[in-house]
Amino acid sequence: MIPVDEALAHLFSLTQVMDVEEIPLRSAAGRILARDVVAQRTQPPFAASSMDGYALRRAEVEPDAMFKVVGESAAGHRYTGTLRAGQAIRIFTGAPVPEGADFIVIQEDVTRRGNLITLGHSVGKKDNIRPAGGDFTKGQSITAPRRLRPADIALLASMNIANVPVHRKPVVAILATGDELVQPGEVPGPDQIIASNTYGLAAQLEALGADTRLMPIAADTEASLRRSFELAQDADLIVTIGGASVGDHDLVAPVAAAMGMEQSFYKVAMRPGKPLMAGRLGSAAMIGLPGNPVSAMVCGTIFVTPMVSAMLGLGQNAAPRRLVPLAQDIPANGPREHYMRARIDDGQVIAETRQDSSLLSVLASADALLVRPPNDPAHTAGTLVQVIDI
Repeated sequence: MIPVDEALAHLFSLTQVMDVEEIPLRSAAGRILARDVVAQRTQPPFAASSMDGYALRRAEVEPDAMFKVVGESAAGHRYTGTLRAGQAIRIFTGAPVPEGADFIVIQEDVTRRGNLITLGHSVGKKDNIRPAGGDFTKGQSITAPRRLRPADIALLASMNIANVPVHRKPVVAILATGDELVQPGEVPGPDQIIASNTYGLAAQLEALGADTRLMPIAADTEASLRRSFELAQDADLIVTIGGASVGDHDLVAPVAAAMGMEQSFYKVAMRPGKPLMAGRLGSAAMIGLPGNPVSAMVCGTIFVTPMVSAMLGLGQNAAPRRLVPLAQDIPANGPREHYMRARIDDGQVIAETRQDSSLLSVLASADALLVRPPNDPAHTAGTLVQVIDI
């Protein structure tokens, strides 16, 4: 068995960053920006009013001063003349500031009669003008890599970017194996169970930006498994679930080897999830996860999601951890790194009582994995421990 960090390093060595494609801005939300993008214009492209009011010359602003209104500047329709002494221009939020004006007095500080305005006694010192380029200037860039959030999409639109360079979504083929499995909605036989791991793992990876494909369940025969591998041969990453151990019915490793898989490692010193293997099959990276549902999902968090993130150009990083105090005492850990299902309550972490790797209901009620190093001693309540949010 190898340590978790060594297994993760091997997995990263199997991955390749996806190539770059340009997609319409409308489709770019949630995608990974692959190259720096440069603003095609300055924003705002002109000095603009931040309030509804009147454009004046600052030097003339004083209590009870009177001005003649000689025009109007609205958003999309600027005043084309030049402001002269004793004049004012009616102006609205977002409108270009007329030439000659350098102060906007808000309409609440003005009394208007016909074409004459009189300033009040409490005109503030703020000019209420948004300078040209106050947000960004032409040539300013958004740096890659980054996952494009709604605010990023709005910024790209404002920069007049219509097409965005992003990393292609990695195609991940997910393959469950075992005669005991049937698909959700089917009627299982007396010795069968519903395949759940593929659906949970697909949801996990799609949230990251992968293009997941659920392969048909492979029976416990070499022919069925070989056929499933052939169907998945155009994927960037092949994830198998179950059949990765060394029992008589665990055929993933020998069939993959017969098809040319270059095995990188087998077995990791962790719980849940010890029977884990990885390698390359043709042009695809491959990882074989254990069949127990919690084991598969935990390994998805610890290994598969970092692989997919690396393939998306986000760097080779382990699942992020943070320190949280224990809510209660915990006993010493054994020789393998343990990822305990846990809950965060009032800023403290509580390990679930039941840690069996078959209990999906416990995993579904958890929102964190409490990470226990190998041979970690017992800890009392209040001790800071590492957790991974899930």
